[in-house]
Amino acid sequence: MSNNIQSVRGMNDCLPDVSDTWQGFEAIVRDWLRRYGYREIRTPILEHTGLFKRAIGEVTDIVEKEMYTFVDELNGESLTLRPEGTASSVRAVIQHNLLYDGGKRLWYTGPMFRHERPQKGRYRQFHQVGVEALGFAGPDVDAELIVMCADLWKELGIAPTLQLNTLGDHAARQRHREKLIAYYASHQDVLDEDARRRLHSNPLRILDSKNPAMQVLNDAAPKLMDELEDEALVHFDAVQTLLRANGIAFEINPRLVRGLDYYNRTVFEWVTDQLGAQGTVCAGGRYDGLVEQLGGKPAPAAGFAMGIERLLALVEAGGRAIATPAYDAYIVHAGDAAQAFAWQVAGSLRSVGLAVVLHCGGGSFKSQMKKADASRARYAVIIGDDEAAAQQVTLKPLREAGEQTRVEVARAIQFIQEASTQKA
Repeated sequence: MSNNIQSVRGMNDCLPDVSDTWQGFEAIVRDWLRRYGYREIRTPILEHTGLFKRAIGEVTDIVEKEMYTFVDELNGESLTLRPEGTASSVRAVIQHNLLYDGGKRLWYTGPMFRHERPQKGRYRQFHQVGVEALGFAGPDVDAELIVMCADLWKELGIAPTLQLNTLGDHAARQRHREKLIAYYASHQDVLDEDARRRLHSNPLRILDSKNPAMQVLNDAAPKLMDELEDEALVHFDAVQTLLRANGIAFEINPRLVRGLDYYNRTVFEWVTDQLGAQGTVCAGGRYDGLVEQLGGKPAPAAGFAMGIERLLALVEAGGRAIATPAYDAYIVHAGDAAQAFAWQVAGSLRSVGLAVVLHCGGGSFKSQMKKADASRARYAVIIGDDEAAAQQVTLKPLREAGEQTRVEVARAIQFIQEASTQKA
């Protein structure tokens, strides 16, 4: 019986081949966010539990069932591994008074933690990229968030569909809430366990039930759209107009409510049928009350988050490979003089920014060349004692056809640099 310690269920290792793909994806994402003027914010993965209870809502699946919460034995504080990124970002914005001089466009990436049943595309430690636009009240920011997602989908070669809704403002939701409670209370015999539990605490979430037995009842439930004030409807119409002007197709889904309590007005999800039941790859919306709810001065806000694992699974399902980092050169050497010279050559190549693997561990030229080819490097830099004596190297292309050639080190550097620039 093996005594090897395994990883925690639902928390996966990211091995080098997969990590290369992640780095390629992250490079695309960073450049995409830079083009839209968003700046990175990094927050701790541990926060006070009260932050998430206040932000997400105590009567939500995340807070009730999914958070990794524990008491810090050193000081008795209740701490939680972050289950999402918006609450942490808003907490940091308030704590450091980032809105003192106007709105901020921020983004984050990193691991999140929820105690769910692990399945393809859904893990207990998962990773998100999130965007938060704070201090902007107009529908233009709502539309920009959606348009920028559509731009990323084009770069990744995927085509999720957009579902859109509005939750209106607080007064409208309160009127709708009272009507929902009365409606569902009159159908107690049909409600499932989750619906009964949420009836008086969070009836809006009943509309989001995935239980097929609840669908007919939910379809006939009072509609939030019927309660919306003119201001919220004008805002929603403006979002739709901007999306149409930018060629973004969407479907209005009046049952789209999102699972977090802090949303208001515009909400959206990008969904796909290529990943099984877990079809949402990106979701977000407006959360104008959250900054004040967490202790800051009232400020409008909107944002979204996307699951990296799900996006990469969708890219893979579409048959596209994300470009991954490649080494520029693998240095092969044999002989005492060659080894000493190989170290000098490696240093010279790296000093101009080239990625170089210097072979270690000895072996014949033949065995080293096999390792060079397996490394996915663009060139093998071959050094024997003859090359070392002449202060030269032999260059051999590994990724495309071409003759090997013996050149001075400076010429080798120039040649590899030019080839690297052309491939970039």
